[in-house]
Amino acid sequence: MRFLVSALLSFLALASHVFAKSSTGDSVLVVIDPSLKKEDYSKFFGGLEERGYQLTFRGPKDTHLPIEQYGIPGFSHVILFTPETKSYASDITPQSLVGLLSENTNLLVTLSTKQTPISSLSAEFSLIPPPPGTPLISHHPARSEPATLIPIPVSESPLLTPGTPPVWFSGVPHAFGNSPYLVPILRATSESFAADSVDDSGAETLVDASEKTGEGLWAGSQLGLVTGFQTLKNSRIVFAGGVEMFSDEYANKALPDGTPSGNEKFVNDVTAWAFRETLALRIDNTTHHRAGEEVPPETYTINDQIVYTAHISAYDPETSSWKPYSAITDMQLEFTMLDPHIRIALPPVAGEPGKYQVQFRAPDRHGVFKFVVDWRRKGYPFLQASTTVPVVPPRHDQYPRFLSAAWPYYAGAISTSIGFFLFSALWLAGDVEGKKKRGLKTE
Repeated sequence: MRFLVSALLSFLALASHVFAKSSTGDSVLVVIDPSLKKEDYSKFFGGLEERGYQLTFRGPKDTHLPIEQYGIPGFSHVILFTPETKSYASDITPQSLVGLLSENTNLLVTLSTKQTPISSLSAEFSLIPPPPGTPLISHHPARSEPATLIPIPVSESPLLTPGTPPVWFSGVPHAFGNSPYLVPILRATSESFAADSVDDSGAETLVDASEKTGEGLWAGSQLGLVTGFQTLKNSRIVFAGGVEMFSDEYANKALPDGTPSGNEKFVNDVTAWAFRETLALRIDNTTHHRAGEEVPPETYTINDQIVYTAHISAYDPETSSWKPYSAITDMQLEFTMLDPHIRIALPPVAGEPGKYQVQFRAPDRHGVFKFVVDWRRKGYPFLQASTTVPVVPPRHDQYPRFLSAAWPYYAGAISTSIGFFLFSALWLAGDVEGKKKRGLKTE
């Protein structure tokens, strides 16, 4: 019975990928705290449904819709709108959420100023939360709203729509660790800081810290507000410092200059990236062969001319299909044996979408080599491919009969042979003449 249930879940997960808005599926589990009203986030949830996602709602303590069953995730994506929840069902733990990422499930997590089990999850992804009860504060620009409700300019990013207006933010910031897999999406303004009071009682401490190190640890643009993390398997998790930025109130609220806020557009872009709807790339296949041939050989010979080809595609959410992608201009190919012996650019082929090709000469060294493609850029999927091939010396009948570099040795051998022949001829001829003369004298 358990095998049948597992097989059915696998079949349903595969079927959901056939016509999916996301490259990994459209099923979304929304875990929402009872203190939050679903109607207050109607634009956000409605936008996801309009884009083709199938939303399922449950409470943090409910057990009738488990995140994972028999080792198989029940949903392609999980949204945690539980910023202040301190107790969850047994299937929602920091360890289980990390396990979901290894099973190709994407996460969107909202944080708050309170210490919760989920806030400790951020430390697993190289994010450093501030002490509890320290929200982000800024008195600039001048506005009638509280100092904890801040309009944040949106920086340019490949995963965001260009020209997105500033967004309203209220919540907790975080500092960045040293992980190279972090993807900063929204940063705090340079005038903002994290403090436990809005009356500027800690301003002198911040000023002293800024004079020593440029900016204090919990102040300035080095703080993150919305940050993504992409694993080696290309699954994604996004941490947002406040759930309110997804609300209808912030989406409808005008900026201090009277223009509409960019909250609705911003959260749509963030979920599109987190759910691998946008910036989803993959290597379809790679091939290699000798120049002038089409079939990969079993072995290469040193100094062979090798042609390597990779086909790359990008996911198109409009058609729910993968299409050739030729916009990468900085991809490289390595031909390695322990260390790279050759590192060369792998450019796109003009007129052939999605095709990247390069030709190079095999090194003058035999051994077991690898074709390695390892392209990593922030916000983009990691494109990795590795193929092992042997490189052997020429066979005894593959060497050239004459080597141009050996002509001095050829000339020496030929001149020695000619000299020996002449010497032998002269020696033998001279001995015959001497016998003739001795014979005449005897007579």
